[in-house]
Amino acid sequence: MSAQSLESRRLELLIEAGRALVSMLDLESLLQRVLETARDVTGARYAALGILDSRRESLERFLTLGIDDEARARIGNLPTGRGVLGELIRDARPLRVRDVGTHPASYGFPPGHPPMRSFLGVPIVIRGEAFGNLYLTEKQGGEEFDQADEESAVILADWAAIAIENARLYRDAEIRRNELEVAVRRLRAATEIMLALDGETDIGRVLELVVKRARALVDARWTAMLLVSGSHLEIEEIAGDVDRGEMGTRVPIEGSISGQVLKSLRPERVADLSRRVMVSREELGLRAEAALLVPLVFRSQAVGILIAADKAGGPEFTSEDARLLESFAATAATAVHTARSVAEDRLRHSLEASEQERKRWARELHDETLQALGGLQMLLSSALRSGDDERLRGAARNVVEQVGIEIANLRSLIVELRPPALDEIGLVPAIETLAKRIASSEGLTVETNIALALEGSERLAPDVESTVYRVVQEALTNVAKHAVASHVELELLMNDGAVAVAVRDDGRGFDPAAPAEGFGLLGMRERVTLAHGKVSIESGPGVGTVVRALIPVNPSPQSQAAAS
Repeated sequence: MSAQSLESRRLELLIEAGRALVSMLDLESLLQRVLETARDVTGARYAALGILDSRRESLERFLTLGIDDEARARIGNLPTGRGVLGELIRDARPLRVRDVGTHPASYGFPPGHPPMRSFLGVPIVIRGEAFGNLYLTEKQGGEEFDQADEESAVILADWAAIAIENARLYRDAEIRRNELEVAVRRLRAATEIMLALDGETDIGRVLELVVKRARALVDARWTAMLLVSGSHLEIEEIAGDVDRGEMGTRVPIEGSISGQVLKSLRPERVADLSRRVMVSREELGLRAEAALLVPLVFRSQAVGILIAADKAGGPEFTSEDARLLESFAATAATAVHTARSVAEDRLRHSLEASEQERKRWARELHDETLQALGGLQMLLSSALRSGDDERLRGAARNVVEQVGIEIANLRSLIVELRPPALDEIGLVPAIETLAKRIASSEGLTVETNIALALEGSERLAPDVESTVYRVVQEALTNVAKHAVASHVELELLMNDGAVAVAVRDDGRGFDPAAPAEGFGLLGMRERVTLAHGKVSIESGPGVGTVVRALIPVNPSPQSQAAAS
């Protein structure tokens, strides 16, 4: 091949390599491609790429091309940057040597190392900082590397620097995106159980919901709920592939893993239960290889523990499983405590505490989570502006878009948890805002007729306002989710010292007497009953639904006695 043809071929290879490298986002594949291209454009038999450590004083990794596994095994430990290789670490400039063995800095080669004479090394510098060095040895034909080889290697090193930076930026964006997804999963898990258990006070139903949802959340073979009973923990509910005959088994708090988790208030992952010293006989009866134990903590006190056993495809659980189940258990603990409150006064107090908890959630989500997500959005936007690869730009845009979506979802969640208007300007504006939001998001026509006839700045009692709002919220949510309606009429009137609520829709209707009434309607009934009011539901297949509630503004002792 003529010199002109050789240079033309070399230029084609460099152009093709540049295009390919800047489009590659997997760092390991990119480094391998750099080695292959370096060998092709210079005619070297061997190529290596040394990656510097964080202090840029020695080689942390050493990738090779041209040396087979057998030869690599004979050589032994890979170089760390001494001898001629270290020259480029100390002085980041291209280095060409006719015979590497004669260089003053040469340490020689270890036994079993293939013979190498000609040497060419060039640094890879990213934004003024050394990333590593590209080493080429043993030019084909026994020749030494020339100036054209050096220039080609320098160009390739520059391409590699750009591509490596792009790949690292993409990797960082992927890491942050994954972190965001995990945070959203944790928030979503806690929100789902909170919404599912809202208003549910039957302890059996609460425990069933908790263990089933917990099992699905971490993909466990089975889950169990143990609640404190004196000096023991009692298995109250189980779900999955486990003998229900274990229900009612009492596990001693002293001398058991469950008791240890209860006392420490910290989750624990157990990789092999059979080898764990502190395992009680009762716990062994549950039959599991690996387990994840999470305390149910309500107001700094443990009311029980949640056990998940044998992760599908595991059987060990990950640290992320522990964090997810811990977030889930925090809300489940509140639900369990509320459900165990039998007396009406204690139940009312628990619901009031729940409302305060919603306010705190809304405040914390606004002050912390939203600002953190907004900061992440700015960070990713900055990374997008600094990159110069089109695929990186596309990936970063997708991440920024996802962050924007999650910010919108969190804003909506804040309103769902506790609408600011209900506390700041009252019941009527809050309900009007709710109706407009449902109409806009669900494509419904919502017609309102609100006439509460309050004078001046007069307000209803906070618990009455909260009950009325939640009844309307649940009724409209049910219409949006289940009714397949196009038109809704919402009416709020004062009627003989009580707020009369009526929500009518033109949807498909249902049978109110059917057993599967839904947790939302059960919660609505419970709220209104606690407010000493009444609820009625009129519906039928194909005729729509009317939900009516009558909530006393100031319940009399007689009405309270009747309600109780």
